[in-house]
Amino acid sequence: MYSVRGGKLNLKGVDDHSSHAKKRKKHSSSSSSSSKKSKPVIDNEEDDGEQDFVQHGGWWKVTKFHEINGNIAIEFGTNSYVHSLDNGLFCVGPTRPFGEGPEQQQIITAIRTSENKVALKSGFGKYLAINKHGLVIGRSDAIGMREHFEPVFENGNLALSASNDKFIRFNDEGDLVAMDDTATEANFINIRSNAKRIHEKEQRQKELPVEEQGSIRETEINYIKKFQKFQDKKLRINPGDVDDLVNAKQTGLLHEVLLDRREQMKSDRYCK
Repeated sequence: MYSVRGGKLNLKGVDDHSSHAKKRKKHSSSSSSSSKKSKPVIDNEEDDGEQDFVQHGGWWKVTKFHEINGNIAIEFGTNSYVHSLDNGLFCVGPTRPFGEGPEQQQIITAIRTSENKVALKSGFGKYLAINKHGLVIGRSDAIGMREHFEPVFENGNLALSASNDKFIRFNDEGDLVAMDDTATEANFINIRSNAKRIHEKEQRQKELPVEEQGSIRETEINYIKKFQKFQDKKLRINPGDVDDLVNAKQTGLLHEVLLDRREQMKSDRYCK
């Protein structure tokens, strides 16, 4: 994961908004308790996440950089997405009905270009970039410096920084622009994906050889089973400290150390 640029998101006004929200929630709860027929308020993060998933037609909200890949949609407010126009400009689409995801013109392809930046391609096959006036346009055929965007996560909020180091938002004319040095509520977005959710740790595990998809001790046993030469098929496991394997894995010498440990037990068909 990358290091977030410190202090980029200016959360001015968010605390006031939160306090008002808390007051409304408190008032709502007292009203509900006075009615016998009203349903109890359930404050459950997992339930809230499931409701959000259903509300957006299966498009879930990303919370980490590694989740931004492939088909995404950029949401401003609730159920309103950045909409691609055939002239290369962008507008905010009309609010989508409950239970429906973005329209086809609102689906963007995210391509990672570095540890913390992505390029974005519109449904018309053109990459998004920033022109000299700070206007976001989708007319590029290739990825250059102007086509890089950085998602910045901070304090539960997300804003998108363009190549000019300004945050994107819609201006009063309805154009998508990147003109703000710090992010306020107008810059906050949700990036949504409809890809199958895979946790980062699980993704790293899937990229490993089959023998190494497990603990370090399981890895050693898997390689012993693969290469041992004894007819009785009994495992000869080196009694040495498993920390040696942990250190070897961190330094990129895991296979060499595993072979040395098998050779010490004379249980490898490649022993000299």
